[in-house]
Amino acid sequence: MTARPADVTLDTILTRSSEVLFQEVGGEAVLLDLASEQYFGLDPVGTRIWALLAESAQLRAVHARLCEEFDADADLIAADLITLTQALAGAGLVKVD
Repeated sequence: MTARPADVTLDTILTRSSEVLFQEVGGEAVLLDLASEQYFGLDPVGTRIWALLAESAQLRAVHARLCEEFDADADLIAADLITLTQALAGAGLVKVD
């Protein structure tokens, strides 16, 4: 199921797709979706979010960790987190549980 933007909030639980290969290169990530055979790139913050999604599926927990690690406004971090995870869900790289 592909998520619509309204489906993703900080209370959303996401699961990384098992059909995605991940390789970190110089602090950035390259994702290969085996189902679509498309590559996706993540900047260092996106790469950190991808790693945190492996540790905790709930976005609220990911948000809390990002707020600890980055010196930025919590609302801005939340907005960026939701925007990225909406895009990941839309591309089928994560699934909304």
